[in-house]
Amino acid sequence: MSEALVIVQVAGGIGLFLLGMIVMTDGLRELAGSAMRSVLMRFTKSPVTGALTGATSTAILQSSSLTTVAAVGFVGAGLITFPDALGIIFGANIGTTFKGWVIALLGFKYSLENVFLPLVFLGAILRLFSKGRLATIGYTIAGFGLIFVGITYMQSSMSEMHSFISFENLPADSISSRLLLVLIGVVFTAITQSSSAGVVAALTALYAGLINFDQAAALVIGMDIGTTLTAALATLGGSVGVKRTGFSHVIYNLLTATGALILLTPYSQAWEYFAPGQIVKNAEIALVGFHTFFNTLGVIVVLPFTNQFARLMERIIPDKSSNYIDVLDKSLLGDSELALGAVYIAIKTQSIALFRHVSAILGDSETGKKADLQELQSALNTTYSFLDNIKIDNTQDSKWERVVNTIHTIDHLQRLHERCEQDEDRAVTARDTNELQPECRLLTGAIKEIISDIEKDDWLHAHEAAQNAGTLIHQKVSPFRASVMRRIAGDEIDPDIGTSNLEAVRWLRRVSRHITRITQHTYSSLVVVDKKEKEII
Repeated sequence: MSEALVIVQVAGGIGLFLLGMIVMTDGLRELAGSAMRSVLMRFTKSPVTGALTGATSTAILQSSSLTTVAAVGFVGAGLITFPDALGIIFGANIGTTFKGWVIALLGFKYSLENVFLPLVFLGAILRLFSKGRLATIGYTIAGFGLIFVGITYMQSSMSEMHSFISFENLPADSISSRLLLVLIGVVFTAITQSSSAGVVAALTALYAGLINFDQAAALVIGMDIGTTLTAALATLGGSVGVKRTGFSHVIYNLLTATGALILLTPYSQAWEYFAPGQIVKNAEIALVGFHTFFNTLGVIVVLPFTNQFARLMERIIPDKSSNYIDVLDKSLLGDSELALGAVYIAIKTQSIALFRHVSAILGDSETGKKADLQELQSALNTTYSFLDNIKIDNTQDSKWERVVNTIHTIDHLQRLHERCEQDEDRAVTARDTNELQPECRLLTGAIKEIISDIEKDDWLHAHEAAQNAGTLIHQKVSPFRASVMRRIAGDEIDPDIGTSNLEAVRWLRRVSRHITRITQHTYSSLVVVDKKEKEII
């Protein structure tokens, strides 16, 4: 067989493997993605539980990228802390080694190509002629079959490469040679955008006798580093949370890779001591064992220092000051669930800032704090634009209901912002009018309670507080109007002053109404989320 043909077949095998991974991962994400996100969020209470859920979800979904993106989204949405998200990322490195065990135990030990080709056919038939969950299961089965068909092609073609490719002149025990192999592993993963493809290629080359164990291990170490390049590139232009998470992944994998290089020789020696000759006879098992070993050891070593690691990353990549839209990272738009979570935390921050501004212009120095209204207006516009870019095709989906409620929330925030920006003089009149002092105190007191509730994500109680205050202020309007009219008619006050007083009480009523609607629609959107999570669980 010619060299060119062999190389084409190897490339084709890698391509089939990658295609199978894409198809299977898409199918698994559709089947279990929402449930996995819910489990990740519910069971991640500490870095340790985060590592366990991260490893489990990655092993099931067969994609560390999905797990990592979910962790980034949870941090951005304020659902979990940054240190807990680090636990998920650390655990994902263990979960991604599960695939190597499946391939080493099934792909090389047994001749199953005649089994997996019919699986591809069965999966395609299910995808074409069924609907819903069954079609997705077919899609997943077809991807699983393609993975092993690709491995079979790689295995058969690599066995023909002995005549023209050899690593014998590259000593495995040389530091420079190992570093060169690590670099090759990094480059391979950067090109294929899949560490799994690299690990499989290394396993196949090892099985075909093209490389020895130490060389394959050095390649796998490089592939573990290479898998972080995607995360690093994804941080460009990203939010603070995305940058911290992405670069945490890079730094952690570099530290783990350094430890793996140091442990490679002791690991090989341990095999020879306890099972002489078995590292050659069972090289594939030894390789996936080493991959799991150094990733697990890395998690065990780093977990006790997760909080210190997180503080280091926070110092390296500090928060931006007063940014209402930092969580709205465009990379989240590929996952509507995470994107909606980011919109929620942005609206939460913007609502608190605007409510504090209302209190400030009504004279409450305790809760009140004036906001930069121009910056806040820009943030509201950006939030609406981000929401508009979240693609939800099915209008019957619960996420569609969340979007509708969120649009209503932003609309009332915009209108409240307009009341603050254009009608501040009416707020000043209300503050300085003796007859309206009780209503001003009532509204600022309610806002203090509402902000406290929002900070605890208790939007139901916040809505009840806003509604009670709004009802009492509305009851004031008619008698106050009648009183002002009588005083104008009796020449007790100037008509212009009377008109200003009437506009002031109307301002209080409208502001309280907007706050009531903001809390109502936000609460309604969260009720939709809660119902969906209960259905999943």
